[in-house]
Amino acid sequence: MSTADERTPLRELAWLFLKLGTTAFGGPAAHIAMMEDEVVRRRQWMTRERFLDLLGATNLIPGPNSTEMAIHIGHARRGWSGLVLAGVCFIMPAVVIVSMIAWAYVRYGTLPAVEGVLYGVKPVIIAIVVQALWGLGKTAAKNRWLVILGVAALAACLAGVNELLVLLVAGAVSGIAMRISQRRAVSAASFLPWPLFASGASATGAAAFGLWPLFLFFLKVGSVLFGSGYVLLAFLRADLVDNFHWLTESQLLDAVAVGQLTPGPVFTTATFIGYVLGGPKAAAVATLGIFLPAFVFVAISGPLVPRIRKSRTAGAVLDGVNVASLALMASVTLQLGRSALIDAPTVLLAVGAAALLIRYRLNSAWLVLGGALVGAVLFWHPW
Repeated sequence: MSTADERTPLRELAWLFLKLGTTAFGGPAAHIAMMEDEVVRRRQWMTRERFLDLLGATNLIPGPNSTEMAIHIGHARRGWSGLVLAGVCFIMPAVVIVSMIAWAYVRYGTLPAVEGVLYGVKPVIIAIVVQALWGLGKTAAKNRWLVILGVAALAACLAGVNELLVLLVAGAVSGIAMRISQRRAVSAASFLPWPLFASGASATGAAAFGLWPLFLFFLKVGSVLFGSGYVLLAFLRADLVDNFHWLTESQLLDAVAVGQLTPGPVFTTATFIGYVLGGPKAAAVATLGIFLPAFVFVAISGPLVPRIRKSRTAGAVLDGVNVASLALMASVTLQLGRSALIDAPTVLLAVGAAALLIRYRLNSAWLVLGGALVGAVLFWHPW
């Protein structure tokens, strides 16, 4: 088993996250599952316990979770150079792909058809995430109490409770239980190792478009946004459509669709919006603005994780956050499953991918590419 103290060659780190950035479809839960497959199961760069701690820390800070997870892994393997390299390599393939789609969109006014690819990719993603949840769950659920807490967190997620609230309550309850078991007074401050970031009031009224206002807007989004792509949609709509009048409703929906349907982080929606508004330069400015806070937050919070784990109470808080993080992944997977497993071929694709993962430990990236190929063939040439 490799340890975090061993130095991974930067070339190997770059290659891994370039590959993941090119093949990681399906949103943060799927991206994190693919990272677990590569980093824990295949390369053994870190233990599942360490991976879970980084996942818990990622869920407590705003920004794109899978990108922050890549940045955490890079920092764990090669320090500050790894932090920057892993994050940039995970983001760049999606930025290039989205920029190409944005160019076609500006030139021709339509999005390319990707129904066939997604038809085959979604069932494979379900298998990858379920396999990761099984492995991580066995590590996170250290005792019966954490199992109960995880089930309760899943029920809360499915009931529509805010994701951040689920994480904070699970961490607080786990920390309280630890302090009570030790018969010591509970300090509320010990439950929140990182500050919470609340969104400032949105600007009102139309605003003139410019590169600096564009950068500041996406810097704010990257600094305060928790939650899924649907939360991102609501956040962008409030300012870009209603307040600034930079985009139409249709353009915004197209931008979010591109972020959801392309590999890599969903936040590359910003790249598409920037390109539509001001071409390649604006695309680069918007991309920098929305992703920059993720690097800063990981740089600040990452070194705290080992220290938190050394404290029994703070470690218990992290255990609660970890099982709640897996509950969030499970909730998203159930929702995705309803739209992915729609007929016999998609069910067979999911079962086949699961079998290849378990029996042959096949690389998840190859499974995604295979699913895309099979899906395209089945979708456009049904038997």
